[in-house]
Amino acid sequence: MSTSTISTERLYLRKWLDRDVPPFVEMNRDANVMRYFPSLLSQEETLAMVARIKAGFDTNHFGLYAVELKSTGEFLGFTGFSRPRFDSFFTPCIEIGWRYKQSAWGKGYATEAAKACLLYGFETLGFDEVYSFTATINLPSEKVMQRIGMVKAGEFNHPSIEPCHTLCRHVLYKMEKVEI
Repeated sequence: MSTSTISTERLYLRKWLDRDVPPFVEMNRDANVMRYFPSLLSQEETLAMVARIKAGFDTNHFGLYAVELKSTGEFLGFTGFSRPRFDSFFTPCIEIGWRYKQSAWGKGYATEAAKACLLYGFETLGFDEVYSFTATINLPSEKVMQRIGMVKAGEFNHPSIEPCHTLCRHVLYKMEKVEI
């Protein structure tokens, strides 16, 4: 597939296409998908996010890749890199993250895509280190971090979330280039 940036056994990780937007809007309105985020995203918020993602590819030559199932062309979600937009002891940095629609959960897609992204980030993009973080209660994402070989680097309170909110406390994971 010519539009793909990264290919795995089952997945294409690529820049976003117009056809990705409707299922992404739906995904960001799903309470189960968004349970570890402060709120669901409206269509307008999702469109703004897609615009930021596309602009990030133009500026940085990397971003949050749309993940497509090779066998069907189905949009599953995203996996990729971003630069956190908040200040903390570990920023500025490169973050790897993912979000998938519920029907794609439990099939190893996030792990498969994240491993391929890390390899691409270290070997092609020249990253020296990559971080990942999530709310401490988001055990499924933390398990993906562990499965892809990241090491826990600590915990922190997310500065964009109210201190009393259940999502405020985050785990922080890190991987350095030599670990790949």
